[in-house]
Amino acid sequence: MRPALTDYRYLASGKVREIYQIDDEHLLFVASDRISAFDYVLDSEIPDKGRILTAMSVFFFDFLERTADTRNHLAGPADDERIPESVLGRALVVRRLEMLPVECVARGYLTGSGIIDYRATGSVCGIALPAGLTEASKFSEPIFTPATKAELGLHDENISYDAVVASVGEKRAAELRDETLRIYAGAAAHASEKGIIIADTKFEFGVDEKDDIVLADEVFTPDSSRYWPADGYHEGVVQPSFDKQFVRNWLTGPDSGWDRASETPPPPLPPDIVAATRARYIEAYERISGLRFQDWIGAA
Repeated sequence: MRPALTDYRYLASGKVREIYQIDDEHLLFVASDRISAFDYVLDSEIPDKGRILTAMSVFFFDFLERTADTRNHLAGPADDERIPESVLGRALVVRRLEMLPVECVARGYLTGSGIIDYRATGSVCGIALPAGLTEASKFSEPIFTPATKAELGLHDENISYDAVVASVGEKRAAELRDETLRIYAGAAAHASEKGIIIADTKFEFGVDEKDDIVLADEVFTPDSSRYWPADGYHEGVVQPSFDKQFVRNWLTGPDSGWDRASETPPPPLPPDIVAATRARYIEAYERISGLRFQDWIGAA
């Protein structure tokens, strides 16, 4: 018989996930259907989003372990008997790690906060870039552009590599940079074969009892990555996407009536935007994994 969620000690809640303690060495990561944008958790939820994020993370944790010998924090399968029935399909049993205070971002293309920095300074996170780049320009080589890990309601801020060194030390900073770029390159190559560009992504790493870094949290989900259809890629314009950027674009467009510069929360998403977001998330999962979402645990 599976345990109830109340059998575990509640530890914390983020924008999307809740974390529970199973025992001294293991945690339960539960992904909700909440969606965040511009550091707000929206009133609207995206049906099945928690399952999609979990399914995508499981696919990529397995893919990276098989193809790139990348260690991750999973401590059991997606149907582990320690997962309560109420969250089955959107929860994972993971090893408890000492998490590092850095968002590790890899960028292959110039967009998002990167292009804002570039237009202001000609660089991103202290990395000088060639003149003349524009929205969606492809870099000659992917770059490591770390950020702070902000608390709920606060903004992540891009930081320089030197700031990472100051935070975690030179050796650890180099490990984070090299692992981030290595993992991104492998996954981006796989996605490219499926007709999808991973424009950028972010990772979190923890440290285990042997002082080795371990890939943790979520990986290559539509929440943590920008996915663009390769056949529609065109430099100089904002790309159509399979990820959360679709919601951001609606919120900042004329139909939402929301002013991002104000201090008011974003409005609820209309039903058609909710449905379209869910469809895009599922399409990203199915195209990249080659699996059917309806076969995932608990999927309708």
